[in-house]
Amino acid sequence: MRQYLGAALLVAAAACGKKQQAPTVQTAMVTRRDIIVQATGNGTIEPITIIDVKSKASGVITQMPVETGTDVKPGDLLVQVDTRDVQNKYNQAKAALDAAQAKLQVAESNKKRNEDMFKARVITPQEYEQVEVDYANANSGVVNAKANLDLAKQALEDATVTAPSEGTIITKNVAVGTVIASATGTVSGGTTLVQMADLSTVRIRAYFNETDIGNVHPGEQATVTIDAYPDRRFQGVVAKIEPQAVIQQNVTMFPVLVNLENAEKLLRPGMNGEVSVLIDERDNVLAVPNDAIKNPREAAATAAMLGMNQDTLMAELRAQGFNAGRSGRGGAGRRSGRGQGGNAGGSARAATTGSAAGDIALQQGQSGAQEPGRFQQPQVSDADCKQIDDVLAKHPKEKKQLDSLRAKMMSMRGAGGANRRDRSASGAPNGGGSTGGAYSGGAAGGGGGGGGGFRGSPEMQAINTQIRAIYTALKIDARTAGACRRQQGGNAGQMGGNSQRGSRQMGGADQGGALTPSPEMGGPQRAKAGLVFVTDSTKTVFHPRIVQLGEGNLDFTEVISGLKEGERVVMLSALALQSQRQQMQDRFRQNASPLGGATGGRGGRGR
Repeated sequence: MRQYLGAALLVAAAACGKKQQAPTVQTAMVTRRDIIVQATGNGTIEPITIIDVKSKASGVITQMPVETGTDVKPGDLLVQVDTRDVQNKYNQAKAALDAAQAKLQVAESNKKRNEDMFKARVITPQEYEQVEVDYANANSGVVNAKANLDLAKQALEDATVTAPSEGTIITKNVAVGTVIASATGTVSGGTTLVQMADLSTVRIRAYFNETDIGNVHPGEQATVTIDAYPDRRFQGVVAKIEPQAVIQQNVTMFPVLVNLENAEKLLRPGMNGEVSVLIDERDNVLAVPNDAIKNPREAAATAAMLGMNQDTLMAELRAQGFNAGRSGRGGAGRRSGRGQGGNAGGSARAATTGSAAGDIALQQGQSGAQEPGRFQQPQVSDADCKQIDDVLAKHPKEKKQLDSLRAKMMSMRGAGGANRRDRSASGAPNGGGSTGGAYSGGAAGGGGGGGGGFRGSPEMQAINTQIRAIYTALKIDARTAGACRRQQGGNAGQMGGNSQRGSRQMGGADQGGALTPSPEMGGPQRAKAGLVFVTDSTKTVFHPRIVQLGEGNLDFTEVISGLKEGERVVMLSALALQSQRQQMQDRFRQNASPLGGATGGRGGRGR
């Protein structure tokens, strides 16, 4: 027994020694890359218009020279119905017309003779009137015979069914020898012979998640990948977004119709594919893997997995403008900020964001960091701006259009700012809201002076779309062009002052020091706070870092500030899985006795 107890102590000591060792972590380097944000949906290829071909004639099919997949042109024979009955009716109608015309000739000759006799007073007026009636009846018989012949001719022609337009036979429902019903003579609507469609242009009906549908608009370019051609990309255009949602496995989806050119006839109805619509694109930006990012409120739990001291963690976070706060304090801070009237903007930014006990909360305005949601201006050089100026100089027509649209947008924006100032001067409770806050709908600017702002105006959005379309046609990045205009003083009128090239234009006190975006920027870039842990080559020393993140896809997220190129960050998702596996192993180890059996406990006795 003493030997077993000694062995157990050695095993426990070894286990404790392992827990004290630094965890094995995976790291990734912060590099520059292109980030493409896309909305995707799956769907099937279908024809844009399907034509159901039916016959006006009833009878037995005697000829049918087409099969599924046959390409036809207008007038090509599709189905020939037995014409014996309609041919006999046509012959009878033609003979009746000949007889009616002969009667008309006799009546006309008789009328001329009776006219002469009536003038010579040989016949009475009553006899002459009877002759005129006979002539009218003969004329009416000819008209009726011609109408019957025309109907018989149409019935004879209807027995031959031809292609109404150019297209491809996609469905064949009958064959030679089938007895079909007329489409006009039966209540059921007749027999559908074939279905045809023009497959030179098809569409894919893809289902997009409701969270992405707000970023998809008709007229946008879409990339389609078909399962049958995995190495080929088809370009299409979003034609329509269906208004009615579809529930698929408790997920709300919206059908999006994308038209595709199909000159090579490679795309066939029923093929499955994936549609990708470009939402945003960032070229050559700092990016970090999504597995390395955590919510700042998870700082304490993540640091424990890395074996960091909590006091050291809190000290480093406070140095970056973050602090530990409770939800009650955060809420009180926000309430006090809102209660200060005109100073609500500054108080709200300085207040600590509420969080659960022990969580990490951001103190807005500290460490010179921009608030999440504020406009982020890209860094540009003189060479970048000169290159844009050279392109615009070669396209004077587009440059004139840009100046006109920009002037119109600035005038509309100025009117909106005047209205907000009037409300502020009237003593509104939230009058201290910044111009930047109104520009972004009041989300980032203080006390919320005038929500709706730039992005809420449909007219402003339409003008901004035109501006960005012109820059896209000229192959100019709109954000870079906007930054160059800001450096050149393009927004001086709105910013409230002039500046020299290369300097940042800052607003007055009512703007809270926020940059006012130019029209080219397409609205403020939304930034969100994230937490990463930076390490060195030894992977034993870790430092928490609060970063501002921009656009992201499924793999990487843009880093606006907080990291430098070449730094290494810890892959926290892999670390979490490793920690869970280690905890499971520890539980198994604790439930096992040193003698190899189950530990004795309540309701059982150990061996």
